[in-house]
Amino acid sequence: MSFKDKLNKYAQLVVEVGSNVQEGDTVSIAAPVESAEFARMLAENSYKAGAHEVIINWRDDVITRLAYENQPVEVLEDIAQYAYDRAEYYAKKGQKSISISAADPELLKGIDSQKIQRASKAMSEKFQPLRKYTMNDINSWTVISVPTQKWAEKVFPNSENPVEDLWEAIFKTVRVDKENPIKEWEDHLNTLTKKSDWLNEMNFEFLRYKSSNGTDLEIRLPEGHIWTAASSLNSKGESFVPNMPTEEVFTLPHKDGVNGVVHSAKPLVYAGNVIDEFWLKFEDGAVVDFDAKKGKETLQSLFDKDERARRLGEVALVPFNSPISNSNILFFNTLFDENASCHLALGKAYPTTIKNGENMTDEELAEHGVNDSYAHEDFMVGTEDLDIIGVKHDGSEVQVFKNGNWA
Repeated sequence: MSFKDKLNKYAQLVVEVGSNVQEGDTVSIAAPVESAEFARMLAENSYKAGAHEVIINWRDDVITRLAYENQPVEVLEDIAQYAYDRAEYYAKKGQKSISISAADPELLKGIDSQKIQRASKAMSEKFQPLRKYTMNDINSWTVISVPTQKWAEKVFPNSENPVEDLWEAIFKTVRVDKENPIKEWEDHLNTLTKKSDWLNEMNFEFLRYKSSNGTDLEIRLPEGHIWTAASSLNSKGESFVPNMPTEEVFTLPHKDGVNGVVHSAKPLVYAGNVIDEFWLKFEDGAVVDFDAKKGKETLQSLFDKDERARRLGEVALVPFNSPISNSNILFFNTLFDENASCHLALGKAYPTTIKNGENMTDEELAEHGVNDSYAHEDFMVGTEDLDIIGVKHDGSEVQVFKNGNWA
């Protein structure tokens, strides 16, 4: 299969399975300028699927870096109203969004962490009212990736052709190297759904994590929690896949019910910086102590985003023996690395992971133990010796994970 054939299959897969574009849809594509060719292929396939309008929102790492180097923080914090109005217009129109996540992992290395934190917080506050369209699955949304030069060089530092190598790695993770990727995805989604159905049947009250790196953590799950697999439904009842690739099933923790210590299993890329070899200590749901061998200031800036960024909003299970993990590639991109490892997320929970959550007010969600925050940052905790015990409401225990994999 030629490279162009794989590109075409990838674009078709994203449009037909990821976004599930239908006749009359509006499709919004967020793309780095380096991915222009592939963004055009997504647009072409979207129109072939019946879309009436495709809009492209370009990003450029070079320009972003220049802005942080040269703009006063007050300018970075001043988010133009027209930018919000445009986003609101398309959100209310029911757009299906495709976002290409492909930034340089160390884009903002050396930039004052407080400057990054203030700019990030201003952006989050401005666009907070629109997060419901994705977090509540009102509109379809899909996150994918393609190589960029700086990112590829970080992943394959000794390669003569890092971009080509990263392309091939991505093709494998999204099953584009298979003869019929769409059928492969249908089978894969069915497998993940069976896992989430079993977890929902178990209806655990607690999950207990232990591994040799020092992780010893207990997570309480709220009453009415829902385990979700990789496929979701928008407000029209149309299916879509939020992340491609994906290997996870996930739910939410009770915001006040996390206690113990958890150690990271992989680096976390946040705000254009790498955070590595870190641990977090939780008491009654909140991080009360932490450290990191690399990126501690960046991790602090995440916690400073708001008072609820120190609490968890997601619990996701991914077997250590999975395609991305078995590739032995550290992607330095959460979209991939979180699908090679069990992970947790600091910050906001998805309202769709608790019964009737999408119809609850913020106050009702909080009463049910659902965390709310400007942040939502996944970090990897799964190791090859991670054990997870599920504790039912009657006190009985079930081995969920043994030595990093489904028991």
